[in-house]
Amino acid sequence: MMVERVEVTEPIPYTSSTIDDPSMDAGVQRVSTAGANGTKTIVFEVTSEDGVEISRTAVAESVTVAPVNEVISVGSKAKVAAPPPAPAGDCDSNYSGACVPIASDVDCAGGSGNGPAYVDGPVRIVGSDIYDLDRDGDGIACD
Repeated sequence: MMVERVEVTEPIPYTSSTIDDPSMDAGVQRVSTAGANGTKTIVFEVTSEDGVEISRTAVAESVTVAPVNEVISVGSKAKVAAPPPAPAGDCDSNYSGACVPIASDVDCAGGSGNGPAYVDGPVRIVGSDIYDLDRDGDGIACD
């Protein structure tokens, strides 16, 4: 009878988990951490007789490379509804969210402008700000 030690390397599968991410839109998923299998080494004591294995007993086991668990971020932020379209007719197509009248000059209602036309905001700039309503340049006028 012969007894020898044999080392066998086996993969350790990674696991996967999800986390809530309130900064991402609801329904969107993204892999935050990619998963990777690990490895472990098992030492067996193998007994054989006339070249035929009779028994195999694990005598030691160690993790040689730890698995990296996959983390998937799942968005939970509610989608912001698009502003309603401006009413058809005499509204300037460079703005949305409120009807900006087509006139020689338009100012924000309640502001210091002298018209002759006014708009109640807020109004989103979707083209050129031809009436210079967005003074702070943030894309929202009369806010």
